[in-house]
Amino acid sequence: MQINDSSGIKSYLPSTSRYDQMKYRRCGNSGLLLPLISLGLWHNFGHTDDFNNARNLLRTAFDHGITHFDLANNYGPPYGAAEDNFGRIFQKDFKHLRDELVISSKAGWDMWPGPYGNYGSRKYLIASLDQSLKRMGLDYVDIFYHHRPDPDTPLEETMGALHHIVQQGKALYVGISQYNAEDTAKAYDILKQMGTPLLIHQPRYNMFDRWIEDGLLDVLGQKGIGSIAFSPLEQGILTNKYLNGMPADSRAVKDARYLKSDQITPEILKKVQSLNEIASNRNQSLAQMALAWVLRDQKITTVLVGVSKQKQLLDNISALANLEFTAEELNQIETILKSN
Repeated sequence: MQINDSSGIKSYLPSTSRYDQMKYRRCGNSGLLLPLISLGLWHNFGHTDDFNNARNLLRTAFDHGITHFDLANNYGPPYGAAEDNFGRIFQKDFKHLRDELVISSKAGWDMWPGPYGNYGSRKYLIASLDQSLKRMGLDYVDIFYHHRPDPDTPLEETMGALHHIVQQGKALYVGISQYNAEDTAKAYDILKQMGTPLLIHQPRYNMFDRWIEDGLLDVLGQKGIGSIAFSPLEQGILTNKYLNGMPADSRAVKDARYLKSDQITPEILKKVQSLNEIASNRNQSLAQMALAWVLRDQKITTVLVGVSKQKQLLDNISALANLEFTAEELNQIETILKSN
């Protein structure tokens, strides 16, 4: 139900059936449950994007049981814009629902000029989170990540900063992103000695990018660390978006920083076409099958999706209706992925 607010935009009252269909999975050995699909605010929430569309995406997500919204200090554009816009929407629509939400942010990439606005120092991480909380109008985030490994800062300093942030009450849990298996195990051990669990790892993972299968998934299982896979659709390649050319509104055309058109080769498109046939036989879109494929491993707690349209979000959520694969389907997918 919705009513008009003073701005003319309809105020938000969430669906009373929001938890009826969404599926949740325990995050590692913790007590925290996450929805199998989480909403990422990497794209489409900056100052160059449509604010009302962003607001509608967040509402639609929550109406369908997506309780986890994932941000970072440098999401935009410009840097900080996604957190700023999320904060505005949070105050309008979600403030009274704070205890039903899991809100995460990160720091680790370049954020402000000079030597203190990047990587993994204690100074940077604590200052960045303070800025993020101010932009979003929050007292704390549920999860705070170190966004990428820093080869020059001692791991003890970076993990010590995460521990300190939890002790301050500015984050309930901490995580890491893009760490390899060896450094993930070290980070876990350092934090455990301090008394702060390493809750979650956020790696890139999809049918075309499977580096986490070379040791990292084993570490996550052994240590009881949860995981949230980003880019499960390989920036849109694992959808039907590029099967008939390059749409003018596609990311490959609009923003080559994240997906270059020359990545979509004839060889890749041939594989995508074949994968699409398997998806069709499963009565799924290719995107739905790609999400289900990532979630086939119980060590993957949730997949992180980024969408620009409500229809895309609803299509992604519908993937949860069919998460099972036959051995034959998995073998067919492997054969396609390994083909030249």
